[in-house]
Amino acid sequence: MIYKTEEALLYKAKEAEGKTFGEIDSSGRIQNERAKGHLGQIVEESYFGYEINSNKEADFKELGIELKVTPIKQNKNGTISAKERLVLNIINYHEEIAYEFESSSFWKKNEKLLLMFYEWIPKVERAKYKILKSYLHTYPEEDLEVIKNDWNIIVNKIKEGKAHELSEADTNYLGACTKGASKSSLRSQPFNDELAMQRAFSLKQSYMTALVRQLFTKNDLVRFSSSSELKKKNLEDILHERFYPYEGMSLDDIAEKTNQIINKSSKSFLQEFISGLLGIKGTKLNQIEEFAKANIKLKTVRLEPNGMPKEHMSFENINFLDWSKQAWEEGWLKNHFEETKFLFVVFEYKETKKQNPNRKLYFKSVKLWNMPKTVIDNELKDFWLKTQRTLNAGVELTPVKQKNRTIIKNNLPKPGENGICHIRPKGRNAKDTTPLPDGRVISKQCFWFDREFVSSIIHQKI
Repeated sequence: MIYKTEEALLYKAKEAEGKTFGEIDSSGRIQNERAKGHLGQIVEESYFGYEINSNKEADFKELGIELKVTPIKQNKNGTISAKERLVLNIINYHEEIAYEFESSSFWKKNEKLLLMFYEWIPKVERAKYKILKSYLHTYPEEDLEVIKNDWNIIVNKIKEGKAHELSEADTNYLGACTKGASKSSLRSQPFNDELAMQRAFSLKQSYMTALVRQLFTKNDLVRFSSSSELKKKNLEDILHERFYPYEGMSLDDIAEKTNQIINKSSKSFLQEFISGLLGIKGTKLNQIEEFAKANIKLKTVRLEPNGMPKEHMSFENINFLDWSKQAWEEGWLKNHFEETKFLFVVFEYKETKKQNPNRKLYFKSVKLWNMPKTVIDNELKDFWLKTQRTLNAGVELTPVKQKNRTIIKNNLPKPGENGICHIRPKGRNAKDTTPLPDGRVISKQCFWFDREFVSSIIHQKI
């Protein structure tokens, strides 16, 4: 059937709201839980009545609208989020470089998206999944400027002969995600003989989650950038512009200049500091639209007078049972650093504690950073595999007397071993433990960046 207007197509799509895929499916394919045909194909064929194709045009080409059926999920804390990124069209490394954004394969196919959301529920048959909402998505002007810049980052990397180094964290809203994970998924690129993983344009999971929450819970987000700014500068430049006037100032001076109370011992210190300097005072970090959509996480760094961070940098608590069983490609560590950008907010002490016990803290700078793919594929992967071998061989736990107490040492990676990261305890007390694969328990452990590695990031050596 050909739909002559957007209104007619959206009316048809909204009629599916409340229906299960079992009710929509006319082929019987959904009864086979192992069938390769996904739920989007069932909607395309059984509900809208058109054959599956791999055309470069949008699904409803007369209207320039692409159909996407995508899952949402309920989280343990009661919030909802997108279950996954929204995968769009395959990137042809040889062809995409010939286009401008407006003539690109991405824009031709995905300028308008008919999104049909369903709820993914663990251990529930696919036939019982229900379509919750149909929505015609066009990109807000601010988002579109960010996406244009993301597209240019991806294409420029291909032009530099670095398609094999593409990473989702290179960009903000529009990603280049891997499509396939085997040697057969490797593709040639135009300016380098090295093969690159097949990739597709995608809207990041964080972008989709922000959209889902705006649609389903009316979750209001606050922006610090405007479309007029984004036409002239990228997101990183705007961030630096917001923070630049305060570089070198003490927290007391910043508080006076911005008319805000800055309590560095408060748990909400960073939140208050960032929102105040961005000009959106009082906004929680998870309500800053650009951060939410781009999956930007904040990290505080405090430098000693010698330029070295005061401490190592902590990240996630570790589930050793998962680590021992997961393949590298599915592991949380790889995915976390492939999909996340970090905004390092850097402070410095200009005096040692010996020189002045009550030393002031000064704001130095901010740095937006993502881990290079070469580091992920080499040092980080080696660390993951070495730790996995240690876990599966059995972690050595050695009691050591230290003053008036006994501590348990282990043979998990230590600071300085690989130049990047290590594992060390981060629990409330000795009773705060986590299981090992062999059934024993160990004090809760956390993934950490070595402070020397953090220093190399801050001083722009990586």
